[in-house]
Amino acid sequence: MMTANNGETTGHYPTTTVNGEPYDPSGNETILDLVSARIGKTLRADGRTVDGSPLGIAVAINGAVIRRAQWAATPVRGVIDVVTAVQGG
Repeated sequence: MMTANNGETTGHYPTTTVNGEPYDPSGNETILDLVSARIGKTLRADGRTVDGSPLGIAVAINGAVIRRAQWAATPVRGVIDVVTAVQGG
């Protein structure tokens, strides 16, 4: 529950965004769930791919980078940036 400016409990969390777009997280969705759905791969609880392939993804919430090992315990709330590494020159 969140508290409004007037001190009343609102029952709603602030708006969640993912890469600047409004996002409505489902139930107890975690960062691990979000990343897994976005890349279409199953991830282990430690945030690594089941097949061992490189992930090349970083996630920040409200400007703070979230360690991959914490993805499974981190709820989808706040301003989320999912960044994918790309090669190039």
